[in-house]
Amino acid sequence: MNETDKSYWLLSETSGIGETRDPALQRGLPATAGLRWLALGWRDFWRGPLTSIAYGVGVFLLSAAFVWTLFEFGRDYILFPSLAGFLIVAPFLAIGLYAKSRALGEGRTVGLVSMLRTRPKAGAQVFFAGLLLSMLMLLWTRAAVIVWALFFGVTAFPGLDNVIGVLIGSPYGWTMIAVGTAIGGMFAAFAFSIGVFAVPMMLDRRVDALTAMGTSMKLVWNNLPAMIGWGAMVIVLFALCVATGLLGMIVIFPLLGHATWHAYLAVARPEA
Repeated sequence: MNETDKSYWLLSETSGIGETRDPALQRGLPATAGLRWLALGWRDFWRGPLTSIAYGVGVFLLSAAFVWTLFEFGRDYILFPSLAGFLIVAPFLAIGLYAKSRALGEGRTVGLVSMLRTRPKAGAQVFFAGLLLSMLMLLWTRAAVIVWALFFGVTAFPGLDNVIGVLIGSPYGWTMIAVGTAIGGMFAAFAFSIGVFAVPMMLDRRVDALTAMGTSMKLVWNNLPAMIGWGAMVIVLFALCVATGLLGMIVIFPLLGHATWHAYLAVARPEA
């Protein structure tokens, strides 16, 4: 066996992290690349703004109905994990916005009905991807409940009015914040890496959901500076939506949807 041969059995030599890097997938994008994608997304937003605004209104109403349902059925204790989990399923909800940006790039215009009736090249695989992302969101909300139970046992949730005081008023609370943030960060990083390019890819190519998610993860891993910067921008803008009682979703969600399409073009289709 020559030196270039590797065995991957137990106790044998394994690949290093450097071997997961692929020069063919590296675009050399700066950490600030997301600013350009936002600018391009803003341009698409204002080319037929009524369709983008109407799409944003729809997402806002859907989100508001979901939050109302949590309170109505006494599930307000998962409000914060659910808001964070929204970012997991957001790529699936934005498929119509990707379709509009793609059409504009091809010199076409589309109406709201066409955006809502978008037919991805991957066909029904996009719904399978949406199901997987939804299951990941449910797993995250369940993990959040388990973290609460580990630190506070069977103590009833004190309600949104009192939960901040409970968390910052005891060492258990501060520790739970640290542990919950770490666990949530891992969920967020994984969900972001598999989802950010998967749905745009299935709109653009005939590819199955698992391949699209795996390719998305590889693209993120090989372009970390730009993707970390982009993820930070998404979090800041989403926090702004939450701070406005989700009303900011009307403009910010379409903006991020259009911008994500341009991120996909820059990272997954640099030849476009």
